[in-house]
Amino acid sequence: MSKYLEARPLNDSLIQRHPTTPVVVGDIVVGGDSPIVVQSMTNTDTADVEATTRQVAQLARAGSELVRITVNTEEAARAVLLIREKLDAMGVDVPLIGDFHFNGHKLLGKHPLCAEALAKYRINPGNVGRGKKKDEQFATMIEIACRHEKPVRIGVNWGSLDQELVVRLMDDNKQRPDPKDSQDIIHEAMVTSALENAARAEELGLGSDKIILSVKMSGVQDLVAVYQTLAERCHYAPHLGLTEAGMGAKGIVASTAALAVLLQQGIGDTIRISLTPEPGASRTQEVLVAQEILQSMGLRSFMPSVVSCPGCGRTSSDYFQKLAQDIQAYLREQMPVWHKRYPGVEEMTVAVMGCVVNGPGESKHANIGISLPGTGERPVAPVYVDGEKTVTLKGDHIAEEFQELVNNYVTKKYGQTS
Repeated sequence: MSKYLEARPLNDSLIQRHPTTPVVVGDIVVGGDSPIVVQSMTNTDTADVEATTRQVAQLARAGSELVRITVNTEEAARAVLLIREKLDAMGVDVPLIGDFHFNGHKLLGKHPLCAEALAKYRINPGNVGRGKKKDEQFATMIEIACRHEKPVRIGVNWGSLDQELVVRLMDDNKQRPDPKDSQDIIHEAMVTSALENAARAEELGLGSDKIILSVKMSGVQDLVAVYQTLAERCHYAPHLGLTEAGMGAKGIVASTAALAVLLQQGIGDTIRISLTPEPGASRTQEVLVAQEILQSMGLRSFMPSVVSCPGCGRTSSDYFQKLAQDIQAYLREQMPVWHKRYPGVEEMTVAVMGCVVNGPGESKHANIGISLPGTGERPVAPVYVDGEKTVTLKGDHIAEEFQELVNNYVTKKYGQTS
């Protein structure tokens, strides 16, 4: 993968991946044995070419390997090619996904340059149309995808679930001797919608190697249940995401709780964290959270890990907290250069510990670690490299000296030899 914060898969032999049909999206392979892909979405007006290009580039440079943009108006459709051209000129080759609702059949048909510039289309079956028009408009979009040889994500969302399908399943349920409760019917409707529309797409000529499915809900247990059922019934590559996850800690925790369960079961080929951004905050947070989930589970490695203690009564100074924060920020800042120059550096661990209780032990386990003095301890900071104490730092420049030691370690350990 030729992306900015390129990740390498770790040894995930402990997790048996659910077998899925690989789908090529631009230069990214989704599904099969390929690493799980991180996706994000812009929140700019796509018709604003400059703002959208800028945000796509920010997301890509943060590590988003696929970026979805809204295509909802004539102006947005006309802007897609300009955005693609500007990104290419910047050296940002991240594949763009078009998000279509209600009028996608018209926009794709009227703007073939938009249809060609996009690497994938996202179609929501609940928002394609009603009755006879739904079938016609869905067919139009699939036929355009076939013509341009583009993959499609059929993305079912419980906030816009096909009500005709729900009514049909509810009526069938009433005839059962042991009717299911309404929530079970909603779960069944989510999966049925995805599978029926995928089957229809294949009937229209779209291969299974061009289909990705999602069945997004906003409840953790609901999401786990529907994806487990989906995985049991098909081999299409699934895109995971807790829809409308929320803001801040709530959104991060809920998304992590849901996706971690599914990923541990080997379900999921792409993930997106649908956070409501804090006012003024960067959209890239959703990318960082997705990366942290995959890295914490040992599924992928994106950047060096910083191990640091939470602090206690032994660490009355916040010096180690600031150092851990600075080191983590520094490592992320260096990764766009390091991942090209120093293969494997993303698997490095750096320990920044606050006292003698666990400090030396954690530092020995890390590739490079420092144990700072706690309250009442000698004002010295031993540094450990690959388990061995190499130097003891002291004085007013411990942070700068330790950062230099990290740099030296990276150069020596991961530098390519000719």
